[in-house]
Amino acid sequence: MIAKALDRIDLKILDVLQQDARITNQALAERVSLSPSACLARVRALEARELIRGYRAHVAVDRIRSATVVLALVAFKQHALEEFTEFDRRILGMPEVVEASRISGAYDYLLRVIVNDVHHWKDIARLLLGGDYGVEKIVSQFLMDEVKPFSGYPLVEASSSKRATAGHQ
Repeated sequence: MIAKALDRIDLKILDVLQQDARITNQALAERVSLSPSACLARVRALEARELIRGYRAHVAVDRIRSATVVLALVAFKQHALEEFTEFDRRILGMPEVVEASRISGAYDYLLRVIVNDVHHWKDIARLLLGGDYGVEKIVSQFLMDEVKPFSGYPLVEASSSKRATAGHQ
């Protein structure tokens, strides 16, 4: 669902907040050329429309505890809504699964899972494979380095000419 049209100031506010959610309202207002009260009203309106879903810190978990990140592709034997719903319920209750997306193609889910080590991952994989969810297979990849961590979405669509030339540079 596409929200009603956003003007360039709303888009600029969203872009700045994606890069620095801790920016003060005063600094944000200066960056987008608004008064602080008008800026705050716009941010509150964006929050009310749920275009801003929250604010988070990007924590260096590997500097806090032993952490291995697994990217797991999960395939189901058949595509039954009940199995997906039960699997969703199961992974929502697992703190190790920090991100989950239902995807198209040869696999049905992409999971980001944080574990202590490979043995911890094997326990989780066995649990998911052995459950009554219809999981056929799990292909796991261990994250080595985050080359470009997620830092926000491009908010303006790239024109087709920019996309075509970007691939040829």
